[in-house]
Order: sequence, then C-alpha cells, then structure tokens
Amino acid sequence: EMICKEECASFLPLSGSIKQAEPVDESSVKKMILTFEKRSYKNQELRIKFPDNPEKFMESELDLNDIIQEMHVIATMPDLYHLLVELNSVHSLLGLLTVVDLLQELTDIDTLHESEEGAEVLIDALLEGQVVALLVQNMERLDESVKEEADGVYNTLSCHLNAKMPFDANKLYCSEILAILLQNNDDTRELLGEMDGIDVLLQQLSVFKRHNPSTAEEQEMMENLFDALCSCLMLANNRDRFLKGEGLQLMNLMLREKKMSRTSALKVLDHGMIGPEGADNCHKFVDILGLRTIFPLFMKTPKKMKKTGTSEKEHEEHVCSIIASMLRNLKSQQRSRLFTKFTENDCEKVDRLMELYFKYLEAVQQADKRIEGEKHEMVRRGEILDDGMEDEFYLRRLDAGLFVLQLICYIMVEIGNSGIAQLQQRVHQILNVRGGSVKVIRHIMREYAESIGDGKTEEFKEVERKRIMDLLDSF
Repeated sequence: EMICKEECASFLPLSGSIKQAEPVDESSVKKMILTFEKRSYKNQELRIKFPDNPEKFMESELDLNDIIQEMHVIATMPDLYHLLVELNSVHSLLGLLTVVDLLQELTDIDTLHESEEGAEVLIDALLEGQVVALLVQNMERLDESVKEEADGVYNTLSCHLNAKMPFDANKLYCSEILAILLQNNDDTRELLGEMDGIDVLLQQLSVFKRHNPSTAEEQEMMENLFDALCSCLMLANNRDRFLKGEGLQLMNLMLREKKMSRTSALKVLDHGMIGPEGADNCHKFVDILGLRTIFPLFMKTPKKMKKTGTSEKEHEEHVCSIIASMLRNLKSQQRSRLFTKFTENDCEKVDRLMELYFKYLEAVQQADKRIEGEKHEMVRRGEILDDGMEDEFYLRRLDAGLFVLQLICYIMVEIGNSGIAQLQQRVHQILNVRGGSVKVIRHIMREYAESIGDGKTEEFKEVERKRIMDLLDSF
C-alpha cells in the first residue's frame, strides 16, 4: 500500500511547489475550469473515436487527470463554488468517475461550514445533476473487477496501481457523499428509492454480516452506508422497498452474528419500524422470529460496544424504541406473541423494564434538579429565560435519558393495558416495592404526548395524543 501511495503522489501536480506558488483567485479558478472542460471534451472525443485503442487517448487522459488534481485547490475556497455552477462544470464532473474524490473534498463538512452560500449553490447543482443516480450506479460498478472497467474507472493510474485500491477509495468517497446528500432531503431519498438504491445499499452492507471491516476506512464506509440507509427510511415509500428487499432479514442476521455491524443494524431497524409507516415492517419482523433476537438485547446490553463508539444509552434507546414501535403497530396474532414474551420466565422482561425505568428516572431527575437550580440562579440575577435557553435545557434532559425514559413508560403503560392480569400486577407490584408512583409515570407520559409527531399533520398528532391519554386513563 505504501508503494501505491508514493506512486500516486508522484502523479499529483499539486505536490510540486511551483503549482502551489500560483495565486488562487477568481480568474485562475475560471481558467482552471475552462481547461478542465476542454480536456474533458477532447478526452471524450478520442474515446468515442478509438474505443479499442487506449494508446490513442492515453495522453488526453493524463492531461485530464492533471487538471482534475489541480482543481482540488477549489475545495479550499467554497465562496468560489458558484463558478463551477455558472460555467456548467457540474454536468461534466458528474460524468467522470475519477472525480468522485474531488466531489468528496468539495462537499467536506468543514468546508461547507466555511461558506454556507457557496455550499448551497453547489449542493443544489449536484442534486439537479442527479448526483445520487450517478453514485448509486458507481456503487454497482465499483464491484466489477474486470480489467477494462478498472482502466476506465481510474484511467491511467490503474496501469501503475493494482485496481483494487482505487475502488476502495472511490467507494468510501461515494458513501460519504451519499450520506451527506440524503440528510434532510426527501427528493433525494425518493430518487434513490426509485433507482433500486435500497437494494444496492443492502447488497453493499451484506458483506459485513459475517465479517468485520478490515480497516478503519472500510469501517467508515460501512457506517456511512448505514447512515444513508437510515436517512432513506425516513421516507414512507422506502420502508416498503426495504421490506421487499429483505432488509429486515439482513438486519436480523447481523444482530445474531454479533459483529461490528450489529450496532448499526439496530439503528436501521429502529428507523424502519417507527411510526404508523413502520407497521408492515413490525409485523414482518415478528414473522421472521425477530423477537428471539431483540429480547436478549433488551435483557442485557452487550459489553463489546466500545469498539463501535456506541453508548449504553444509545443501545437501550434503540431497543426500547423498537419494542415501543411494535406495541404501537402490531395487531392480532403478532401482538399476542409480543405479550407472551413479557410473561415468559416469570415475567423477567417486566423486571428488566422496571430496572431500566428506575435507572433512567434517577438520571433525568438529577438533570432536572440541576436545571431547576440554574433557573433559580438566573431569576435571582434578573436574567431572562428565553426560548433558546429553554431549548438548551430540554436538550440536556434528553442527553440525560429523557427520551429513553418516555419510551420505557410507554411500554409499561401498553403492557398494563394488555388485558393480561399477570403483567399489570407485576408492574404495580415493583412500583410499590420500590416506592415508585403512578403519578410520576402519568406526568412523563403527558410530556411525551405533547412532544409527539414532529413533522406530522396536526390531525395525526391529535389522534396519537388521544390514544396515549386513553392508555394512561386505564393504567
């Protein structure tokens, strides 16, 4: 790999001090972009003319590669991104697989924060140019280890390097750009879904079912792909595509295999099953015997999570969220199977639920106490508690575990309404023994009902609130 890197470096014109000495301003960037356009056009022309004779277009390929490397300097100046759009270069850039790493630099999170305007202009142009479509196609192509394909992908460099390394790098860049573009963008999520992108993501991830990533870069790529999948699942249409593509079966296997992918698979299941749009996935999960997989993870939080950078709270939040989603969505026979799980082994799952309840109740109460103290101090000093401060306090309560506590209370209230006397009695018995109070649970649930359904219609929020309050009344 060292040799590969050194050979690569010798191809980068920017590594020479002469190039770096040139001032980079609007006119030099324009010149660079126009040179890129000319060389790109010439290369395309020669490739069409001599498709079976690489020697004829080899020189133009080297020239094109040189200017692409030079263009990396634009990534340091996001306020000049508008030139890429104005000079219509986005379309040409998207046509070349070799620029995936340049795109990755241009869309680097830190760079984007430097100039919001420049970033917006470029991201919009990339989306218009259907960058997602291109990246999904590339993801599929990157698996091809055919020599001709490799030559096309990494042009002349592949004569000097083995074809595998660039594929890995390109794949990582593709995964990064995909994850960024899918954030908060329903149009892009829909586009990816329509192009069978969910299947592509599942295929790429299936490698990690039984094997851990072999390098840090590969782990990063795996996590990017999981993030992209979670983003896609925010869109109802993609839940169905995930179901049909057997995404649930893959995630369930990952949970059983206990590899690094387990943590992210849990997050994907949570995204796929939450809310009324997750009903079909919830039923299917029970049908594929998912309860046997999820409840051991509920009973005992795995020790090995440090490697993947997941906290105990995150794990418990995802597991409780999945169980809460099933309680919300399951009907008939699948619902009975879920309640049966809670009665097994002398109601041990209820005991665990109550253990988690007191753990998170204490954490949230401590945070509340500190916040109340700070509020008191602020009032004493005559400071005003604005919305910004209130939001900050709310985020601190969430950090302490408020959301997990709300989910636990929701599960508690649901099993209290199951019509199974044994479950209801056990919940109240443990509350009495440990000095817990139904009043506190009611208070937590009311707050939960108030915060429910972000981004949903008013009508949905109203129905959901009423459902929760009805459950509370008979708890």
